[in-house]
Amino acid sequence: RFKGRNRFDSFGLKEYGNGFKLEGRRLRLSGIGRLRVRWHRSIEGTIKTVRICRQAGKWYACFACEAMEQSLQPTGQSVGVDVGIHHLLATSDNEIVDNPKWYRNAQAKLRILQRTVSRRTKGGSNRRKAVLALQRQHEYISNSRKDFLNKVAHSLITRYDFIALENLQITGMVRNHHLSKSILDAGWGYLKQRLADKAAEAGRQVVLVNPSYTSQSCSNPNCRRHHNLSLSERWFECACGLSIDRDVNAALNILWVGQTHWDGTWLNGASVSQEAPPL
Repeated sequence: RFKGRNRFDSFGLKEYGNGFKLEGRRLRLSGIGRLRVRWHRSIEGTIKTVRICRQAGKWYACFACEAMEQSLQPTGQSVGVDVGIHHLLATSDNEIVDNPKWYRNAQAKLRILQRTVSRRTKGGSNRRKAVLALQRQHEYISNSRKDFLNKVAHSLITRYDFIALENLQITGMVRNHHLSKSILDAGWGYLKQRLADKAAEAGRQVVLVNPSYTSQSCSNPNCRRHHNLSLSERWFECACGLSIDRDVNAALNILWVGQTHWDGTWLNGASVSQEAPPL
């Protein structure tokens, strides 16, 4: 099969010194030569592999390095985290992070760029320019989301030793066509993976708990009464006198489940079993 110049967007080299190496601030690639690099940050550890990627008309060198773990000092704090659409996340410490809705806020501009692409002649230079502009807008949205979620994950990892998070089945949830766009725009999966990766590096514990009944059960330890709430009800009120934001109540339940079923032997990212709370 004929392989055009636009067929592949990346290639990898598996051994430092055999196909690639650093020469000062430049990168030498076999068969290409010395390349100028705009370094994102200094490299830590021993370089193992590199992958050269093209994204939105720009080329990136992604290095995989072997580095020592840098454990953080214990804080003695624990937190439960409930992710959602109305709020991006709520913690058991009554901290709420609003949902920036990156994709939805950029849809107006994306419609214009997509309309421009559809009106250009296929194979023409103007169409290539229009496609590149559309790609760069999508890249901007993706980078904005990742930057925000990285900062959220860093904040949680530095403040808490134990983090309990919902083990959401995102693949199944996005089959709901009324909520799929908002779920994917929130980036729950990226946040969960980022928390697990940073926790392993910092010596923290992140456990995933079954989300069943966490939003509809009272977080009062003496109550634990089950309520039937619709998605539109954002405030939780119980006969025991508890009146609290629904997402914060769910975060308290998530923390309780994580601590109750965690015996100190779970690894980062391990699933924690849960039975239905008493009614």
